[in-house]
Amino acid sequence: MSLAQLHYTSAPPGPDGSGFRFTAVSSGVPATLLREAEQLIGYEPPHDGPDGPAEQLKGFPTALSFSELSDGGRLLSRSVYTGTDHGGRPGNFHAHALHLPSGARLPDGALPITAWESPRWAEATPPEGRPVPIERFEPSGLLRKEGLVVFARSRADRLAPFFADLRALVGRADARQLVVVERDSADVALWIALACTVLPREQAHALTFTTYTRRPRQARQQIIGALPSSEPVGDDHRFRVHDCTARADTEPVTDTWADLWARIWSAGRPDLFRDAPDDLGGLAATALTSDIALRSDARAAAARWTTDQAFALPEERLRELVERLCGDGVGRLDAYGRSADGATADTELVALADLLERLDGNVPTAVSAPLAARVLASGVSGRGPVPVLRAGSLTPQAQTELARDLAYDLRAGIADATEPAAGRPLALLRAADLLDVDCQDELPDFAGRLARGLVGVDETAGNARRAAADPAAPVCPPALLEAVHGHPALRIALFEALNTLAAADPPAATRRLAGSGLPVELPPAFPHLRMCVAGAGTSGDRLGRFHGLLRTAGVSPHAEPAVLRTAFRLVWPDGPPTGREASLLLNQLGSDTHRMAGTRDLLIGAALAAPADDPDVPPLATDLLRSFTGELRRAYQAPLHLLEFAGLLGTDREGEEWVSRALALRDGVPEPVPEPVMERVFEALARRLLTAPVPESELYALARSGDRGLLAAYEREAREERVGDRLRVVPSYVAACFCDWSAYPGTHPSWDATRTTLLSKVLRPVVRVLPPADRATVEEALARAGRGKLDAFHAWNRPGALGRLAGRLTGRGR
Repeated sequence: MSLAQLHYTSAPPGPDGSGFRFTAVSSGVPATLLREAEQLIGYEPPHDGPDGPAEQLKGFPTALSFSELSDGGRLLSRSVYTGTDHGGRPGNFHAHALHLPSGARLPDGALPITAWESPRWAEATPPEGRPVPIERFEPSGLLRKEGLVVFARSRADRLAPFFADLRALVGRADARQLVVVERDSADVALWIALACTVLPREQAHALTFTTYTRRPRQARQQIIGALPSSEPVGDDHRFRVHDCTARADTEPVTDTWADLWARIWSAGRPDLFRDAPDDLGGLAATALTSDIALRSDARAAAARWTTDQAFALPEERLRELVERLCGDGVGRLDAYGRSADGATADTELVALADLLERLDGNVPTAVSAPLAARVLASGVSGRGPVPVLRAGSLTPQAQTELARDLAYDLRAGIADATEPAAGRPLALLRAADLLDVDCQDELPDFAGRLARGLVGVDETAGNARRAAADPAAPVCPPALLEAVHGHPALRIALFEALNTLAAADPPAATRRLAGSGLPVELPPAFPHLRMCVAGAGTSGDRLGRFHGLLRTAGVSPHAEPAVLRTAFRLVWPDGPPTGREASLLLNQLGSDTHRMAGTRDLLIGAALAAPADDPDVPPLATDLLRSFTGELRRAYQAPLHLLEFAGLLGTDREGEEWVSRALALRDGVPEPVPEPVMERVFEALARRLLTAPVPESELYALARSGDRGLLAAYEREAREERVGDRLRVVPSYVAACFCDWSAYPGTHPSWDATRTTLLSKVLRPVVRVLPPADRATVEEALARAGRGKLDAFHAWNRPGALGRLAGRLTGRGR
């Protein structure tokens, strides 16, 4: 296919005019194309261009341009300076251009940049104004491989930044244009040729460029060549400038592709762009086996590609790749985890670990063993991932060498308290076992950190605190379970530490360890740990769970009393046992066992905190006083005696002076008696004082005490339904209550307030509805009581008389 051609220069006057105009145009070229092309093929010589004879014209830059047209086509043009025009005026140039319609390419599919200095370009208008058809472009010798390699090596420190901007240029529609500043436009052409070699073929064909312009701001191409004397554009955000006449930028390039392309060109191996796959990993792998030193990120890409292709590669090819990946480039890291070339090596270490996981055990050991040694060494020394190796993953020689080289790092890593013990230190212990490195002396401290991590003790802030328990969180990693099963010394040290923590805080240990799968059934036994791993459960009888835990412990509480305390705290973690439960615990196990286990005070606490309606507490208090005679603190003795006394009221052992005894016991100790205890005692005492007949001395002691708590309990009990029921059916009880509640007026204001309330709120409603026969019985009982009780009753029971009687009874009006 013959492409339409255009020639443009300054021409003498003629039928088409004078000055700059198209002097030769292929037939069929529309005027609109000529107008657009005229804007693209112009040429301005540089300010500092040669000024001399015609032979110096070759010193002017050549503007080879490849531009996009509005119709979707392309214009490939070459503009050169020709000196003076027909009238002797300087500034003349000749432009020769080819129009490529949309989708068309140069003959033989040649890239536009290969037309640089081709002999097919004309520097003058063809005779008779007819362009000579061009069937092919012979490439210029300037763009041969050898020349490109020499040029690339001369610009080695600028290759990666250029390629990085090139990738951004072709990958984004809004990318900034690239301005390449060289002293020779031929060097710009070499930059464009380098760009086309690394891009996919379609992108290389579509890349627009110009090798020279005096005004880069007006250029429309993607890559713009300029001279140092051209218009500067460094302050324009639309451009990325690569000034090859100035000092190179030393900032590292993060683009892996760009750095890889730069290394391949610097190594003089552009053939790899043709022979290697066009994906990053495949190209990096090919470069690696071509003796090209790669950065860590490219090595990681090569390792990932090898992982994907491992079983499709010939064994020799796979062996070679593994050997190259295990060469220098990984493992020599500084304190920040960076390799010697400045790239972060973490991704490479992870990629090598993934490759090892794919190969180990699936290919001959001769192939994978170097990789196993490298990954293990890198993981230990470089703080990367530590692989899980089989016994046969390493050769005996490699195992010996690694044990010698890594012993210090292994021991230091296991002892590193800044790392979670179940993470990296555990992996290092596994590696030490594989290499037969002795770390026995590190086990106690390491096991202690493991144990604290398992039960949720956080010591990172300097103050040990209990971490919040998350039942859904995996508290025992599979790697730790495997180590516990396979490492007897670690298991013993860990279980000893866990056993200690379990004894110190059984509920917390149970929340974290119950159902963890720890092989606590293996000898020797650790009773506290065994109980916490088993868990107390939440269903069934609590005493049954308690004895089940003791059986789980595997030791008798008489032989090791401390297990009693652990079981106690597991079954009753949030509150004390009931009175019945505490009594059974005391009587079944004996006081000596509880004394040695330290659970005596827990039983006492159960008695003191029990609600007032627990009927088993007074007998428990009696048992506690009998079992621990002489060793109880006064703060415990008085409350227990009060609880015992509450149980005796209403029996033939109640004795005398109930009110005085209760108040004396309460007030005889410096510490306050627990509120549940006094609530129980006052309720029991109130019930007894409301059970007729009541000794007058006790009623007088009640009135004289004025104790708010006791009087409040007395009033509550008097208001109970059972008192009301008895008043309604037992007339003699009505008489007794009237006598009690009208007695001892003025003894104490609190007593006066209480008895007045009871007369009006409790007794009066009952008396008002008594049948006549019952009322007569009440009056007979009051008459027998003497001392004016009947007269007082008549006065109190008259309508409207209650207030007057109450005033007389309380002494008001005196």
